[in-house]
Amino acid sequence: MDSAEIDVDGLERQLAGGATLVDVREDDEYTEAHIDGAQLVPLGTIAESLDAFANGERVYVICAKGGRSARAVEFLRDRHIDAVNVAGGMDAWLDAAKPAITGPRPV
Repeated sequence: MDSAEIDVDGLERQLAGGATLVDVREDDEYTEAHIDGAQLVPLGTIAESLDAFANGERVYVICAKGGRSARAVEFLRDRHIDAVNVAGGMDAWLDAAKPAITGPRPV
């Protein structure tokens, strides 16, 4: 596995190619603003949600600033899941004026 971190410009390019993005923030944070297509898996539920990562493909992980997602990436990589942290998180994404949507996760 190569670098475990990507910036928001790199993430945007990966998402354009169909990459998987997991948001490890809480429901209220996700509802406030999230990246279209991001799968919500709050950090506290990662251990019980490992099946969501079992497809063998690289997954990008985002939170608000990069701290929680870094912990999630470490946890996932320890379990041989190819996970990459989004440096700066949603704050960096929004600061870069990248597109975000509001509202609850799809059911």
